[in-house]
Amino acid sequence: MPTQNALPLYVQIAELLIRDIAAGRYLDGERLPPERDLALSLSTTVTTLRKALVMLEQKELLKRVQGSGNYVQVQSDVESVYAFFRVELLQGGGLPTARLLSMDRCEKPNDLPEFGSSTFGYRIRRLRSLSAVPCVLEEIWLDGSYAASLSADMLSDSLYLFYREVLGLWITRAEDRLSVAPCPDWAPQEFAPAKGSSLAYAERISWAQDGARAEVSRNWIDTSKAHYVARIK
Repeated sequence: MPTQNALPLYVQIAELLIRDIAAGRYLDGERLPPERDLALSLSTTVTTLRKALVMLEQKELLKRVQGSGNYVQVQSDVESVYAFFRVELLQGGGLPTARLLSMDRCEKPNDLPEFGSSTFGYRIRRLRSLSAVPCVLEEIWLDGSYAASLSADMLSDSLYLFYREVLGLWITRAEDRLSVAPCPDWAPQEFAPAKGSSLAYAERISWAQDGARAEVSRNWIDTSKAHYVARIK
């Protein structure tokens, strides 16, 4: 299945730059490359890039100096579509995208942490890439009480954004538990690690705005290409 409902290109570019700044690929006070050069490196137009830069300026991550250029202003706790996505390329950053592998309405398996009020959930399996490099397998379980039905064409690259805009569900906090687990047998060919091989594994419990556990996700990370990052400030 193709990537579902990708974000507008200028939003993708803004999110990429936000993640690159957070990863230290651009330093506080550093001047960004000239807009034409930066647009070329990002395979986009200057017009699209400028829309992305306006988003960064609104988030106070960028100071635009007439006749001089665009200067980075590092900020903590910046609102971002991918603020909860903690996996980065080994060199830092990378734009997250998702390819939907399957979505099913299933009874919750017994090995999941307790969450939600329903006996069933929506199981969403995706291959996550960072700047087109396949890095993470995801299995997301959304409690069935949040939607009478879901279809694949409703989903977007950012599930948390979809939850908020379509389901009225706000993920306000999450807890990640890191360990090691075998690569699942449903991994697609594009995901390089061999099925059954040991991978870094992150299990997440996510809470809704009312304090209820709304979602559990399982994430298998290819550590030859990416790593889990948590920054403490």
